[in-house]
This record gives sequence, structure tokens and C-alpha cells, in this order.
Amino acid sequence: MVPNVGKSSCLITGSSGFLGSVLVQFLSTDFEITTLGRNTTNDVVIDLSKEIPTLPDKFNLIIHNAGKAHSIPKTTQEIQAFWDTNHQGTLRLLQAIDNAGHFPLSFVFISTVAVYGIEEGENISESAPLEAQTPYAQSKLAAEKAIWDWGLQRGVPVVILRLPLVVGPNPPGNLAKMGAAIQKGRYVRIQNNLARKSAVNARDVAKLIPTLLGKSGIYNLTDGVHPTFESIESAVAQALKKPLRWSIPKGFLRLLAGLGDSLAAVPLNTATLPKLTASLSFSDAKARAELGWNPSPVLPVLADPNTWSGLFALDTDL
Repeated sequence: MVPNVGKSSCLITGSSGFLGSVLVQFLSTDFEITTLGRNTTNDVVIDLSKEIPTLPDKFNLIIHNAGKAHSIPKTTQEIQAFWDTNHQGTLRLLQAIDNAGHFPLSFVFISTVAVYGIEEGENISESAPLEAQTPYAQSKLAAEKAIWDWGLQRGVPVVILRLPLVVGPNPPGNLAKMGAAIQKGRYVRIQNNLARKSAVNARDVAKLIPTLLGKSGIYNLTDGVHPTFESIESAVAQALKKPLRWSIPKGFLRLLAGLGDSLAAVPLNTATLPKLTASLSFSDAKARAELGWNPSPVLPVLADPNTWSGLFALDTDL
């Protein structure tokens, strides 16, 4: 890559993923981007879960976006994979920066609201207890602490962005599963499900990052609307031009969850039921006050057919 002396330099890990691709797209206007990841299209091709990279340049900004998510571990090896990537991979990146001897002007870490370990609640702030429950959340929380301590010791400003459901072109995870099920006419919605879920537009996250240079802090980011589960389903169905034919009452769902507590074949239990029926929202008041965070609502993005242009390549069911 030939450097552009008119631009600041930026290293982005996880650039070929969902959010990473949006970051590259929006930040390339203001920054000379170097990407790092396992995909051979990256400028620095390396697996952070296994190796310490050699960084080629001094960077003004480092965005650590690489991580393992969107899967439920079923074995000890799968649990370890979260720690190898999210925690140990972070330590290897920090070691690489130390080895290079050039510290960035800012370090931004893409984290998750899962570090709070909460399944139900409203307007949860950054001061809430950190009680991460899953290997994903625990490994991201450990990475947060490692980065924060590293920044303090080396005088590097660190910003940690805790994100909820991220919305953007061809989203992964549960949104992808929802879209695929609606597209195939197999989606079953819960009647009158007005539970609210925090979400954020990937493009708003990308637009915020250039304003973070030299700043430090930990922030939740949301769209401030916290759409209902029902409105999310309707927006996706609108984009795909598919009717939502099937629905079940909440009472039946509770009965099904009760059966799931004793029958492994039932893919729902009373522990997972709140993920579908309980409100879970996070406060972004701190980001609005300190960062000038002014997000856009996610529902228009979900209702846009262009958001789902790659859906037909999916081979997954809800």
C-alpha cells in the first residue's frame, strides 16, 4: 500500500467482517487504511488467535474490531476459541504494538453490551455491574480490561464502544436468521411482542470514530429508539416483501419454554425465553453528552431492501 501523506494512518482489525467492512468504507475517506486479519485480502494477513503480528507502520489510530461472536459453544474447544480470539488475540495485538515501539494517538475497541450479563432491563448505563455470563461476553470483558490497563500504562487514549444489536448491510447472527426465515415463509412471530431491544446503525458507529481521536472513555452506543421486537420483524418483512403469516401467543411460548427445561429436543427454555419476550435497552446518554453522539433510527435501515441484498446467499434457518 502506497501511503498518502495527506491522510492519517489507521489500522483496522477484523476489516473483512460485517462491521469491519463498514468501517473501512467510511474511514477510507479520512484515513490511509491498513487492514489486519486472517483473510488473504488483508494488508497484514495473520490469525491473532495464534500469532503476534509484525506491524509495518506507525498508526495514528488503531481500531480493534476483530473478534469471535454469533455462535453458541457446545464443547470445551469451542469455549476456548472465544478466549483465544477475543482475549488472547487482543493481548497479541497489544504486544505487537509494544514490539513496534510506536504507540497510536488513539485506540478504539469494539466491545459489546453483553459484558453487563443482563437479559432484562431498561436504560442500562455504563455504571451497571459487569457480570458477563457467556464465553463471548467474558472474553470481551477480559479484553476490555487488558486494553484499558495497557492504555493507562503507556499513555494511549482508549475508547471502548459497547454495542448492542448492530444493523447494516447483510447483517449476521440472529438478524440474518430472522431475515432468512421470513424470506422462506417459515418465521413464527410472538403475538403482541412489545419488548424493546437496543440496536445501532453500523454507519453511525463508523461516522463517530474519527471524532474520538485523543479521547478516552467507555460508552454504550444505541439508536436511542430501542425498537420493539414486533417493529423489527415488520421492518424486515417490509424490506423482503413477505407477509408474516404465522404467530403464537405468549402463553403458549411460556408453556413451550417450560417443556424445554426438561426436554433437550425443545429449542427453548425458561432461561432463554427473556431473550424473546423481555425488554433490554441501554442508555447512550453518556455518549450524547460527551461525544456529541447523534444517531439515526435503525428501523428505516431494516426496512430498506438494499440491506438484505445478500440474503439469498444464506443457507440458514431460524
